[in-house]
Parts: sequence; structure tokens; C-alpha cells
Amino acid sequence: MLTHLTIKNYALIEDLSVSFQKGFSTITGETGAGKSIFLGGLSLVLGKRADLSSLRDKELKCIIEAEFEIEQYGLKSLFETYDLDYDQRTILRREIHPNGKSRAFVNDSPVNLDVMSQLGQRLIDIHSQHQTLELTENEFQLKVIDALANNSQLLSTYKEHLKVFEGAQKELKRLQTLLADAEKEQDYNTFLYSELHNAPLQGGILEELEASYDELTNVESILEQLSNSHQLLANDEIGIQALLAQCKLSISKLAGYGAAYAGLYERIQSVFLELDDLSSEIETLQEQVTPNPGLLEEVNEKLQLLYNLQKKHNAATIEELLLVKEDLATKISTSENIEHEMEAQQALITTTQKELTLLAGKLYERRIAVVPTLKSKLESSLQPLGMPNASFEIKFIHTESFQNTGRDQLIFEFSANRGAGYGSLKKVASGGELSRIMLVIKSILATYEKLPTMMFDEIDTGVSGEISNNMGDIMQQMSANMQVFSITHLPQVASKGDHHFKVYKEDDGEVTRTRMKKLSPEERVVELAEMLGGKSLSDSAMAHAKQLLN
Repeated sequence: MLTHLTIKNYALIEDLSVSFQKGFSTITGETGAGKSIFLGGLSLVLGKRADLSSLRDKELKCIIEAEFEIEQYGLKSLFETYDLDYDQRTILRREIHPNGKSRAFVNDSPVNLDVMSQLGQRLIDIHSQHQTLELTENEFQLKVIDALANNSQLLSTYKEHLKVFEGAQKELKRLQTLLADAEKEQDYNTFLYSELHNAPLQGGILEELEASYDELTNVESILEQLSNSHQLLANDEIGIQALLAQCKLSISKLAGYGAAYAGLYERIQSVFLELDDLSSEIETLQEQVTPNPGLLEEVNEKLQLLYNLQKKHNAATIEELLLVKEDLATKISTSENIEHEMEAQQALITTTQKELTLLAGKLYERRIAVVPTLKSKLESSLQPLGMPNASFEIKFIHTESFQNTGRDQLIFEFSANRGAGYGSLKKVASGGELSRIMLVIKSILATYEKLPTMMFDEIDTGVSGEISNNMGDIMQQMSANMQVFSITHLPQVASKGDHHFKVYKEDDGEVTRTRMKKLSPEERVVELAEMLGGKSLSDSAMAHAKQLLN
């Protein structure tokens, strides 16, 4: 419920502050007094885009602040979704700055316009003759029927299953694309994996093969150097061993002359034994090292294979090639894993589809059951509004596809005159008829669900007399369950309000300002009399005004 509205520096409004109560409030004022300005300011705090030209003083910012009592609207989850502080008395504030920037706040927390708009739609429904297109939309018409059928919980369960169903369908499609891509690369990946699998990819193998290759390609030089080394060590006349044997013999003769000479002898003996062992090892290597063209070719082939694989996979080491091999093995097994995931998603789709079919069927049955009630309520409520022959034809087509509202396509047709054919509301109903139909539908909805504050903007344009009186009665009846505002030019409607506000212009000779005030009982009589007979305030107009109020 809207409890207070403040508008500063907006169009002709310099500073407006007004409080509202529950029940039915009527708002009147002469043409051009600023009722549309009042609505424009309110729309800004409900999330409408700002226009810099609406600033009264271009040097100051415009501020619109609306306070609501929201306890009965069930909005805690919405506040939690957007991480906003929840308060039963919630304030929406909008600021438009001279530099063109706009800021929005909910309980002093900054929000974007989308959040403010979502919240605003749940708090106030502004309806005028030019805003009846919603009535012609299938989704809104279904909403009316679902309200009468008390389908809220059933529809919520259906939407939860639909979300799972559509998610599973989307995931299955993704997996199918993934599998198709994987299958395209399957043969190539298998070939690459086979190459790596058959290659000798042991740790250190590259260094070992490179060493073998160097040895096998230089075997003649190795044998030559080994032979020379063996000659230098083992030649009988000039070999190192023969010369060292002579040296050892000489030193052995000194060994008995003291510890120093004995030490020398032991060291020479040690060197002699080491050289003898070295000579034997060189001789053994000479016997082992032999030219082997076959082995050289085999080692060269393995090296070239590893070099090529490193180049192909941009790998610097054998370890990196092993990682590539592991990755290819994963890719090859991906197809099999994807198929298992696809089976799981298909099973989920099948299960959820059965549940959706069952829930959609229940929705259809409950909707069909309330059609006669809705048809009767609409037609009987429109009779006193100057539409005595209004008739509706409401039918359902059960479709195969799952929509957000079920599987029902609604055919909602209207005829204003007896004997005339039925047609869609958009085609056969006039603007005035659409307004009255919307008023009746909103009044019906008000008895079945908690609606936001309703603001009717001159929907009674073009009607008069008893019809306007009956429209006022409907809005007054609605206000028993909700807060209702009516901006009106008709005294019959204005007199029905529990509270009466007047919008007027004030001119001090220099500037014109739009004001708004709540009328006292005496002021209401005068206002209604002026609406009935003009500024002259005849006795008959005053009497008629009092009669309307009583």
C-alpha cells in the first residue's frame, strides 16, 4: 500500500508531499492542472526511464520518494534475491541529476532500474484507457483463469519441472554436439595415440639413444684411440707399464732405508696395479667395440621417431610426450563417457516429460472447470456498465508443446452486441469497452488474489450517468480488499472515494506550480459542485454534490 509520496523539482511540481490511506482514493482536477505530472513522477519511482527535460530547475536534482507498506505482498524472497534490506515500511527513491545521471534506491540501497521496475510492478498497477493491450494477451487471460482455478501452487510445480525438462534438453543438445565433434576427431586421435603408444617413451631413453648413436657412428675412431692407449700402456719396451716396472724395481731397493721410501714404494705399487687394471679394461673394450651397421640404423630410427614426435606435438621432453599421450587417451574415451551422460539426460527428459504431461493435464482440467464461472461473472458485471449484451466465448486448444503456462492455447473471444459474431478482443472491442472489461477483470481478480495498489487513470472517459456511478461502485467494492486510486473527471466516481485529493495549479504572478491536497468534507462538496456545474456554484449543484456524497 502506498502511504506517502514526495516529489521535488519535477515539471511544474516544486515540492509535493502527500500521505495516502487504505481504501478508495479519488483524484480530481481541471484539465491541465497536472494530474499527468503527478502520474509521471510516480512512474519514475516505479522504474520508468528518466528524461532530463522533466527537471523544473535545471540546476537542481529531481527527487521522487514513495513509501509503501509491503507486509502483505510476500516480497521477502525478492528482497533476498537482490540482497536488499527487507522492511515492512519500504522506501523507493529516485534521483535525476542535472548532468543527466539517474540513481535508484530501495531502502537506501542503490539498485538498477530493472530491480526497481520489478519491485514497482508488484506494488502499483497503473491502468489507463491506453494501457489495455495486456488484456488482449493470452498470458494475461490465462492468469485470470488460473486465479479463479486457484492454480498458483500447481502452476509453480509445473514450472519447476519445466525448468528441469528444458535444462535437460539443452544439456542433451550440448552433449550431442560434443559427441559429433569428438567422433570427427576420433580416428585422428586414435592414430596419434597409437604412434605414441608404440614409441619407446621411457624416462631417459632419449639420452641413452643419443649416447649409443654417438658411439656407433664413431666406432673406428674409438677403436683407434683404444689401441693407441693400450700400446702406450702395455708396450714391452716403451710402454708406461714397462717403464713403471723399472721405477718400481728401483724404489723397492730403497724401501728398507726408512718410512719415506717405503711410502713411495707403496704408492708406486698402487699406481702400477691401477695401470694394470686400466690396461685390462681398455683391452676388454677393444674386444667389445665392433662396427654394427644394423644396430646403428635401429638406434637412428628410434631417435628420428622421437624427434619427429616431439616436433609434431611441440614437446621439449619425453615427459611432455607422455602428457600428450595421456590427454589423447582421455579424448578417445570421451565419446564413451558422453554417450553415458546422454543416456542419463534422456532418461531425465523422459521422466520429467511424464510429470509435465500429468501436471499440464491437471491445469487443463481445472481451467476448463472455471470457464463457466468466469464467463458468468464477466457478462453479469458488464451489464450495468452499459454493455448489456456483452458475451464471451472461452475455449482451449490442448497443444503438444510445453509452454511456460502449460499446454493450453486459450481462445478468448468477445461480442458486444446480440447476434454479432465473436472475435478477438484486440479486433472487436473499442477502447472504452476494453477499459470496462479490464476494470471488471481486475475486480474479479481482487477477490481471488492479493493485487498491488491499483491506480485507474481516467478509465471512465466517455461514460456518464448511471454507468459512471456503477464503475465507481466497482472500484469502491475493490477497495475493500486493496488500495485503489481513481483519477477521474466524473463527480459520480469522485464521490465514491473514502478520500478525495485535488490536483491544481497555483500562479503567484512569476511561476506556476502544481499542487495536490486532500480535501475536507466541505471542500469535497465544493469540488463536486464545480465538477457538476462549473465555478458558479449554483444551489442546485451544491445540493446535487451533497446528494452524491450521501
